[in-house]
Amino acid sequence: MVFQGEFNNSIDPKGRASIPARFREILKGTFGDERLVVTKRRDALVAYPLPEWNAILERVQDMRGGTVKDDILRTRVAPAAECSFDRQGRIQLPQSLRTYAALEKEVVVVGMFNKIEIWSQLRHAEETRASEDRLNTAQEVLAETGF
Repeated sequence: MVFQGEFNNSIDPKGRASIPARFREILKGTFGDERLVVTKRRDALVAYPLPEWNAILERVQDMRGGTVKDDILRTRVAPAAECSFDRQGRIQLPQSLRTYAALEKEVVVVGMFNKIEIWSQLRHAEETRASEDRLNTAQEVLAETGF
């Protein structure tokens, strides 16, 4: 199974984000673990199941040293936080990650196959509009995929 769907959720005053039950079921059933690793990505946060995150770390570790590898380590690996679920299906997002993604009370949780994105509602609306604009120039690709 893959993560799929778009859910308007909220973050409580303590910084806990509600993750849809469907996503938690996929984590447990497909990955055998309910932990997520959350890090920065573009103007949002991205959460990976632990096995997916470990595979990413292996690929980064295998990269030749250099500026790109250092940039990935500095901006994606270093700020990453492992998050477990509480009884209400929430994960605690570190303040530094919430600030980076401009997360306030209302968020959008988006299933993206093997990862989950967590956006502020405003940034998600902006990114969705930008995505639609880019897709307007990619009609052949859309037709090939059936959209």
